[in-house]
This record gives sequence, C-alpha cells and structure tokens, in this order.
Amino acid sequence: MDNSEIKGHIHTLETFGLVDGPGVRFVVFLKGCRMRCQYCHNPDTWRGEGKEWTAKELFAHVRRYKPYWKNNGGITVSGGEPLLQMNFVTEFFRLAKGEGIHTALDTAGEPFSMDGGYLERFDRLMEVTDLFLLDLKMMDNDGHRKLTGVGNENIHDMAKYLSDHNKKMWIRHVLVPGLTDGEDDLKSMYGFISSLKTVERVEVLPYHTLGTIKWKELGIEYPLEGVLPPTEDEVRRAELLLHTDEYR
Repeated sequence: MDNSEIKGHIHTLETFGLVDGPGVRFVVFLKGCRMRCQYCHNPDTWRGEGKEWTAKELFAHVRRYKPYWKNNGGITVSGGEPLLQMNFVTEFFRLAKGEGIHTALDTAGEPFSMDGGYLERFDRLMEVTDLFLLDLKMMDNDGHRKLTGVGNENIHDMAKYLSDHNKKMWIRHVLVPGLTDGEDDLKSMYGFISSLKTVERVEVLPYHTLGTIKWKELGIEYPLEGVLPPTEDEVRRAELLLHTDEYR
C-alpha cells in the first residue's frame, strides 16, 4: 500500500493556531489517548474513531493554508495522543517536509517505549519532526499515576532519547493549584529539564475550566470540581521555580 494512503482518525482541525509552536500553525487534533488526566480539557478525544483521513488527503487540505504561515509557522499535530497514530503522523509529516514545511508534534510521551521495534518507527518520526512539544505533568511517579492513570518512566525516557538525538524540544507544564504546583516537584522538574541538551523553551500553562462542560456532556464526573485557575502570582512562582526565563 502507498504510505500516503495510511488513514488517521481526526478529532478536529484548527486553521490558525497561535499557541502550539512557533508562528501561525495549522493544528491537527487526533483521536485516542491512554492518559486520563484529571484536568483534561479534551476528554472527547479519549475514545472513538473520529473522521478518517488518509495522510495524502489531509495534507492536500492543510497545504492550502501555507501562505498564512509566513516564514516561521507550519503544522502541529496534537491530540489526544499522536504517538498512538505514529505511522500516520510520520507519513503526514513526510509529505509536509517534502515541501519545506515546519512540523511540530505536541505529545505527552505516552506510549513511548525503548523496545527496538518501537524505536525503529519512532526514529522515522523523528526524521520528519522539527520540534517536539513535550508535556511534563509531574515528576513524582506515584503522583503522576494518580493524576493521569499511568506512570512516567517512559515519558522521561522519551525526553532523554530526544535530547540524545539532538531533537529540539519545548517543555510544557499545566499548573493546577494544589495538584501540580508543589515546590519540591517543580524543583525536581527543573533539575530534569536542566539535564536535557535540546530544550529551547519552558512554558507554564495555567489550568482552566473551559473543558468541564465536555465532561458533563460525556456523563463523566469531573474530579477537580471547585478547583480554581492559578493566580498570576502562582503562575509566576512556578515560572521562577522552573527557571523559564532561561529559555526565553
């Protein structure tokens, strides 16, 4: 089969994204995720097949917006978790790189594996990905499992693998008061980030409640009912602990 005919399951498309990588981006949100983050604002991406597109069809649609990206924009694939559709993303990005388009992958690092067969496929994805936007949720493994339903050892493995292979990264951390704002954990996260050689930017993303209506529509109890977004002072405190100014 022609690789460009590989099908992906798409959740939504955003034509003019401004927060998922450099410049103006066309953002593709894929379906499927193994994490069950307590603060997830897109629980509707967890399950279901979504609309099917082949890599060729999707790229033909997306490339029409190329004039709007100027010199520093491009395409970002997000989720859900795009690594669950890695072969599709690799082919989609291959088509983009064939026309010199900047590619970024927004991922939480699950289900990365150091298994040899998996790494062969991941290496092919790395070849056509210019930037990885990696979401680090929490350093403590037990806390991470409680927060997301899965551990974080493989996520840290992925960050180190990207660093060892000289792949550019932006690190993102969602700040939830009383949950992901612990001083010790943030200091530990800074230490881990400092060990990586290719981090260009560190972003603190304030928790928000805009996605709670989706939980209700899906009939799922929202676990953070009553938790308020962080204040500006709380965000700045986290930025200082993560030394985000060092990456600006």
